[in-house]
Amino acid sequence: MNEFMKIAKDLSENNLKTKAGGPFGACIVKDGKIIGKGSNQVIKNNDPTAHAEIIAIREACKNINSYDLSGCQLYTSCYPCPMCLSAIIWSNIKEVYYGNTKEDAANIGFRDDYIYEFIKNNNTDSFVLNLECINRDETIKVFEEYLKDDNKIAY
Repeated sequence: MNEFMKIAKDLSENNLKTKAGGPFGACIVKDGKIIGKGSNQVIKNNDPTAHAEIIAIREACKNINSYDLSGCQLYTSCYPCPMCLSAIIWSNIKEVYYGNTKEDAANIGFRDDYIYEFIKNNNTDSFVLNLECINRDETIKVFEEYLKDDNKIAY
């Protein structure tokens, strides 16, 4: 077994004992060294965003003092959910290795595919979430100021 995937698996396995969250674990590697690890902490932290990949990304960023994880690889016990995929993309990780599939996650009761369908249908199911643009004429002013700022840091 790949040494880093084993760490992700062990983290997920430990969560079965601690019941801190679902059976998910992840680690982030840069230049052959682990710079961040995480297991699902949703229940422990009362935080629906505390997925293994998110915890690992937060730790890795803190450890290297950067929001940019270019050149890193992420090993995760399961195909990342839509939120985690977004965070992985935002953090510039280009390589992800996963153990279980998103179908495997669905088989144990996780609803990732429900979110994929919501996104695919262009947010038309108001039963799930009502998204409505309001007061853009006022909020756009901040974006316009940002655009003019020559000292902004793009990320």
